Amino acid sequence: MLLDKASVLVIDDEEMVRKSCAKVLREEGHVVRGAETGDQGLDLFKEFHPDLVLIDLKMPGKSGMEVLEELESEDPDAVKIVITGHATVSSAIEAMQRGAYDFIPKPFSPDELVLIVKRGLEKRRLLKEKKGLLIGQEKIRRNMVSLVSHELRAPIAATVQYLEVILEGMAGEVSPEAKELIHRCDARLLEMLDMIGKWINLAVFDAKKMAEHFEDVNLSEIALKSMDRLKPSADKKKVRLSLEAQKNAPFITGSKICMEEVFNNLIGNAIKYNREKGRVLVKIYEQEKDVCFEIDDNGIGIEEENLPRIFDEFYRVDGRRNSPIQGSGLGLAIVKTMVDAHGGVIKVDSRFGKGTNFKVCLPKHVHSEKGS
Repeated sequence: MLLDKASVLVIDDEEMVRKSCAKVLREEGHVVRGAETGDQGLDLFKEFHPDLVLIDLKMPGKSGMEVLEELESEDPDAVKIVITGHATVSSAIEAMQRGAYDFIPKPFSPDELVLIVKRGLEKRRLLKEKKGLLIGQEKIRRNMVSLVSHELRAPIAATVQYLEVILEGMAGEVSPEAKELIHRCDARLLEMLDMIGKWINLAVFDAKKMAEHFEDVNLSEIALKSMDRLKPSADKKKVRLSLEAQKNAPFITGSKICMEEVFNNLIGNAIKYNREKGRVLVKIYEQEKDVCFEIDDNGIGIEEENLPRIFDEFYRVDGRRNSPIQGSGLGLAIVKTMVDAHGGVIKVDSRFGKGTNFKVCLPKHVHSEKGS
């Protein structure tokens, strides 16, 4: 079923073409507006929000190709059909590569116009249905995440509280052996709560909403904050933390909260998967149009066959239930998602038994001349 009373915008400098298209399409039940220049057409598009646009490629002033590019930027879901002369079919093909759905050559008959507009509106209908379906699926997914998180978190959190009451002796004397078992249960439940929290953060992460709150971010400050937070863990394993930051390294434009999550995960892993008396070096520097940072350790490393999957959700290099190093398998998936959302790139280089290097490059803030 086609869109009922679809809205169509005709942008053509020939009045006869505009009037002819309007007459034919109105007889089909569509609402039609016309513009004789590219600039007028762009203004009408923002006011009219048409389902389909017919654009003449050859116009004085702003060309049809320029109009097409601006319309594609304004609303990529609006169906755009270019009008072209027989001698400019190659231009029509180029226009299709730039976002046009189809083209109609001059001169064209009313039947040809009706047919191509009908196809275009069918495309528009399918796009709308797909978008509506995706919105519905996203709403269901978020509701499920919210429900599952509450249903999982609440009983686990309550159990942790009960165990703490028992450990404090409020329910009577507890033998040393029982205390040891309860401590282990408590630790595993806390790990589960942490995993649920990370999974929820990943499931509901919205890059567009995050971008609305971007600000200047000093990566050196974020790194120092993360190293300070993780120092107790490093001290426990006698792992040495150090920072090498380029002086006056530019800021990036991004989310401080996300960058803290990235550094916490990468430095935390570098400590967790390190050897006793190992070292973790954090380096921050400018590289062409980017600000890069590396987390380098001399820990246990990652086997080559595991490297392609380390950013997959729930994937753990050592997936044994009784593995001496526990983890959710979500930390690196979160890191990758957040780096991607900042337009950055993350790479890993590792040698099993020798150590691992994670390198992240993020676009620097082009207007920033600030120092770290």
